[in-house]
Amino acid sequence: MPFIPRTPYLTTDGIVEIYNNQDEFQGIVFIQRKNEPLGLALPGGFVDVGESVEDALHREMREEITLDVTIKYLLGIYSDPKRDPRFHTASAVYVCKAYGNPIGADDAKEAKIVTLDNIEIDKLVFDHGKIVSDYLKYIKVVGSE
Repeated sequence: MPFIPRTPYLTTDGIVEIYNNQDEFQGIVFIQRKNEPLGLALPGGFVDVGESVEDALHREMREEITLDVTIKYLLGIYSDPKRDPRFHTASAVYVCKAYGNPIGADDAKEAKIVTLDNIEIDKLVFDHGKIVSDYLKYIKVVGSE
């Protein structure tokens, strides 16, 4: 019998930094989820078989927030077995740059830009509160472009 690996589902999430036409930082994008678990989240989704994680990120950002993004860096891999109440997932989380206004589409009921001072970490679903906290700590130490 051939070995068939049993692994977590692979996902990708984006911390999408929005900039205006003068290249001034405006905030990051959150979506209101259309499906369970309901709530406020970072945009993202599952990586398809035959697709790179980076390609999946670009696809998911176009599908959920209708924006083309530029990947700045990988923030980290989040893989706590309890991060998603539905099943075990592992997510590659990228910090991205984009211009324009996000529009919620596909699995996102709505999308909005939130300034860093107005993020309600405790209201985020999955482990997105931890992810955003890690991002805020990182940019405080390294600085954001």
